[in-house]
Amino acid sequence: MFTVRKIFLALVITAFIIGCSSSSSDDGPSGKTDTFNRGALLTNVADNIIIPAFQDLSTKLSALKSDKETFVTTPDQTNLDALRVSWLAAYKTWQYVEMFNIGKAEEILYYFQMNVYPVSTTDVEANIASGSYDLSHINNNDAVGFPAVDYLLYGIGADDTVILGKYADVKYKNYLSDVIDQMLSLTEIVLNDWTSSYRSTFINETGNTSTSALNKFINDYVFYYEKGLRANKIGIPAGNFSANPLPEKVEGVYSKTFSKELALEALNAVQNLFKGKAYSSSATGQSFSSYLIDLERMELVTLINSRFDGARQKLQVLSTDFNSQINTDNTKMTEAYDALQLAVVSLKVDMLQAFNINVDYVDADGD
Repeated sequence: MFTVRKIFLALVITAFIIGCSSSSSDDGPSGKTDTFNRGALLTNVADNIIIPAFQDLSTKLSALKSDKETFVTTPDQTNLDALRVSWLAAYKTWQYVEMFNIGKAEEILYYFQMNVYPVSTTDVEANIASGSYDLSHINNNDAVGFPAVDYLLYGIGADDTVILGKYADVKYKNYLSDVIDQMLSLTEIVLNDWTSSYRSTFINETGNTSTSALNKFINDYVFYYEKGLRANKIGIPAGNFSANPLPEKVEGVYSKTFSKELALEALNAVQNLFKGKAYSSSATGQSFSSYLIDLERMELVTLINSRFDGARQKLQVLSTDFNSQINTDNTKMTEAYDALQLAVVSLKVDMLQAFNINVDYVDADGD
């Protein structure tokens, strides 16, 4: 009898321990069952952030095309200045869509046709000289997009007089025209897909699978922050991944005064998306932050926003020209990188674990 009682008691204790263990781990660190409306998050992102941003980019690129057509007809200083203003306006808006490498954008390799930098001036000049080129070919990814226009408007001559002189050659006019036309055409393809069919697919793929829109979208967001913003804009040119700094690899290297402005726009875009802030207003909707709050992870929301704000402070003290900043005081660049890096762990580990989503890309830069 005593032996039977001991066995029964042992079984009860074991069952109790297993039950406690299951209840404390099944729902993640907070112990909160995940009942969040993921579809509402995707709907807010699609309708209030992604589509309006692409619409604005399309509008800005249409203005850039119009100013380009005026310039190639009359390549004078006034028209060059106007074209530069349009280019910068579109480039700033680009910072709000670059992270959305999903759907048609992923299919047509949109990012690689829009913002691979540094531009290969060798390829650009070879294309211009030949007068025959396929801008959509993979070999021309570093000879098109915003960086190519940066070179064509600021880098093909030592000063504006020389630059304007280049446009006496119809081949330079044609190349500038073709690059800008392609940028608008690609953007309209992506935008039309969002507004005609992909929106519905996107907001309905809420499952946690490697191919669902939700899973890919969140991974793309983290990837963009880690690689597109932290590494490409700051870490690589500052020398965090090489033996020496590489100042020629900054964004906007030829215009010289916009790399800081573009980086700050990119960080604003990242933080606005995290908060669910609409692109065209101050309204907010369901977002990564509200998802975390629903999972009782308010402390992580506070930490991530704090780290974004800390990184912004480090970016704000930099020179407007990152190339100059690296050559004069690279320590401030590496400090900005370190500040951006702090949020990588919060996003890539803590946030993804809270959402029960696995990282779907390979980290190849050693961090």
